[in-house]
Amino acid sequence: MEQMDYMTFLVQKQQSARPEGIKRIRLPDMMFDFQRHLTEWALTQGRSAIFADCGMGKSLMLMAWAENVVRETNKPVLVVTPLAVTAQIIREAEKFGIEAHRSNDGKPSGDITVTNYEKLDKFDWKDYSGVVCDESSRIKCADAATRQLVTAFTRKVPYRLLCTATAAPNDYIEVGTSSEALGELERKHMLAQFFTHDGGNTASWVLKGHARTHLYWRWVCSWARAMRKPSDLGFDDGAFRLPPLDVRQHTVKAATARDGYLFDIPAVGLAEQRADLRRTIGERCGMAAQLVNAHDRPAVVWCNLNDEGKRLAREINGAAEVAGADSEERKEEVFKGFITGQIRVLVTKPQIGGFGLNLQHCAHQTYFPSHSYEQYYQCVRRCWRFGQKSPVTVDLITTDGQDNVLANLNRKAEQADAMFNNLVSMMWRELRIERKNQYTQKEQVPSWL
Repeated sequence: MEQMDYMTFLVQKQQSARPEGIKRIRLPDMMFDFQRHLTEWALTQGRSAIFADCGMGKSLMLMAWAENVVRETNKPVLVVTPLAVTAQIIREAEKFGIEAHRSNDGKPSGDITVTNYEKLDKFDWKDYSGVVCDESSRIKCADAATRQLVTAFTRKVPYRLLCTATAAPNDYIEVGTSSEALGELERKHMLAQFFTHDGGNTASWVLKGHARTHLYWRWVCSWARAMRKPSDLGFDDGAFRLPPLDVRQHTVKAATARDGYLFDIPAVGLAEQRADLRRTIGERCGMAAQLVNAHDRPAVVWCNLNDEGKRLAREINGAAEVAGADSEERKEEVFKGFITGQIRVLVTKPQIGGFGLNLQHCAHQTYFPSHSYEQYYQCVRRCWRFGQKSPVTVDLITTDGQDNVLANLNRKAEQADAMFNNLVSMMWRELRIERKNQYTQKEQVPSWL
């Protein structure tokens, strides 16, 4: 038994040889110049990550990438997505003129096979020459078993592509998850090489001095590209400009104060914060219902608790809930109904519908804040994304007891924004250095030699 477990460990550690990359590339004419640039670069790399913001056309890029890998290897490519996105990405591939089919039983369903992360354990890596992890930040957010499964699978497939808008929403070290899946440095080796422990109470890791910092960004540049808009890569932004975003905060008053208090004060610690949420379900859901019922346009209502979802679905006109306990068929039915306009209001949790969905037809959200900035950002960007024609309104609904939660969320938002901007600027600097060092003329021997 021990020997078997050790052999399993060795198999999981195995990694396919790095492919040389693809040189004979054919891309759809509909691609924008920056999309062609990123896709060509990813194909020539063989193993790479594209950290592009929401609405930049990652679906088209990853499908074009998969099509070229199939053409090069004459072997299928597996595209892994969040459950909510699986049907959408197949529809988008059809729109691009690219054939992709879903598989639920672990068998290839064509040259480009699409499945969701929850079913990856049914698939055999030997059937595929390439794998795409769409919304790859889900690997970082997943439980340890799922994360190990995804990493072990990808490490054995020659061609690999990771796509996400939030590679490291909280800290630079989160890049390590992508690095491991691509077969670059393992997270512990990345920490040892580029980071130092601050030694304080925060127990955080920080980049080493200037020389190391420079080397870190050069290393990331060797396997990843990051962008929020085309101009980050030197291209014209053109139509990729976002409409106005209006974030409104609504602080509702609890009907009753916490036990032992005459009035509400900020909750301290997770236990108090959870208790505050449960004590104010009626007030918070009532405010969300009031805001959404004030108009007849599409809206998304994001909640965190099962009781919130049930109550919101009852109190909001034309609402349908997608809950975690729903079947996959039920979830996809409601998502499709909302996207096609058959359902006016979608009620769900960020971890269920907050990643990958294109909801540009909707311009109103209500959101119950939590400590997760990544969830908040991804949820907002379902609607506030390139292709949105209307100003987007996000109503944050909170209580006096949740002041600490909101303050933490705002702090993370500022930190994440600064971090991504730094990521883009530092990578761009490194790319400029790289291009300057590339000679375009052949060496010439001086006449006097």
